[in-house]
Amino acid sequence: MSIDSLRRSASATVSGLPQGFWWLWLSTLVNRTGAFVLTFLSLYLTVELGHSAWFAGLVIALHGLGGVAGSPLGGALTDRWGRRPTMVTMHLAAAASAAALAVVTSAWAIATVVLLMGVAMQAVRPSINATIADMVPAHDVRRAYALNYWALNLGFAIASIGGGAAIFLGYRTLFVVDAVATALCALIVFLRLPETRPEARTDKAGRPVVEDKVSMLTVLRDAPFRTLVLLNLFVCIVFTAPWIGLPLTMADKGLSPSSYGVVIAVNGIVIVGFQLLVNKLTDKRSPVLLLTLSSLLFAVGTGATALAGSSVVAFAATVVVWTVGEMIHVPTNAAATARLAPEHARGRYQGVMGMSWAVAGFVAPIGAGAIVGGPGPNVLWAATFAIGVLAAVGYTVRLRKALDDITDNDSNDRAGGDADGEVATPADVKDRVGVEDRVGVEDRVGVEPGLGVEPGEGLGDVDSAGKSPVTA
Repeated sequence: MSIDSLRRSASATVSGLPQGFWWLWLSTLVNRTGAFVLTFLSLYLTVELGHSAWFAGLVIALHGLGGVAGSPLGGALTDRWGRRPTMVTMHLAAAASAAALAVVTSAWAIATVVLLMGVAMQAVRPSINATIADMVPAHDVRRAYALNYWALNLGFAIASIGGGAAIFLGYRTLFVVDAVATALCALIVFLRLPETRPEARTDKAGRPVVEDKVSMLTVLRDAPFRTLVLLNLFVCIVFTAPWIGLPLTMADKGLSPSSYGVVIAVNGIVIVGFQLLVNKLTDKRSPVLLLTLSSLLFAVGTGATALAGSSVVAFAATVVVWTVGEMIHVPTNAAATARLAPEHARGRYQGVMGMSWAVAGFVAPIGAGAIVGGPGPNVLWAATFAIGVLAAVGYTVRLRKALDDITDNDSNDRAGGDADGEVATPADVKDRVGVEDRVGVEDRVGVEPGLGVEPGEGLGDVDSAGKSPVTA
């Protein structure tokens, strides 16, 4: 492939997206470039403060637990309060938490700050994903998610390199830099990013359309979306397992921690170097095909870890395989979530989906550590292989119709249909949960008829019951 063709391919990958998306993309890059807390937190707790490895693991698990609460909270705020204010508030809360870590020293204070930081960092993600779905044409949504994920990993790679070079300045200095970068991210959003929450729809006479209220219970009653969340949880567990199980497996084979550092660095290198190419190759493909393929790549990549022996090259090869799965799965899953959600409930849908990532981030490390320390590493990798294959079968058998409908809508958009007119509507959700009319859905979720959005209320004034307390 010539340089000119590569240039044209790259140009096609990044062209045609609205200016607001690129400000959001820049905010993601800035935020992740300063993401030092989670990278160096375990070292700070054990080396600098002298806490045990057990305590360090507990604190990091608390960050994941905070994410379990933060994701649905952020989703509800995104729909009720707005995308932009939710992003700004949660970025500032995360910045304050990072700054606080540079000051507090007691074990309880550190645990509390990290828990709150987990809430804030995960609460911002539904608003980011909803904003992308709001502003980007439906047929380009997956490409936009892929580009934003690339920015996230590019920033993380820069943070890892910069943090390693700046470690002589002290961990607390890195935490302050993290706080400044996150605050700068909030400033970019505040100054340059418009609010994208959809306006209230009107009928032909110009009167506000009364929308069905969407609570968290309504979201969970959406059968195809509920299946999508469950299958994503399976994939997330498989994806999270190597971050705990791989270093333990390599240590069991007599390999040094530096060898693990080289192997896991392959993940970031592959994403930064090839995300745009993978996105180009997979763009416009069937969502069910991509999710099935990514699940199989996760299954094969992690399962093959049991066959790597003591070869660093073999371990690196397994990382390449499941990293390709990651690059396919993350944007495809986010786009599928956006397309299954009614436009006035995108935040709640993204919040529930994000919760599956947070739950996996909390459960998988504990389970992986217990399995490696008990039955052994080979059992862990056999389990991840089986779970990945199960997820692949689930996508093919359980979600083909729902996800093919997404593809059909995208085809209509490219043929000249209105992107905004092709998103899921409350009627679509009622069809998926098996309800024929509005009274039926209200009876199922336990709300009184007529409690939808009233004339004069914004679409953000949806059911506050959904405010219940999400990544690779």
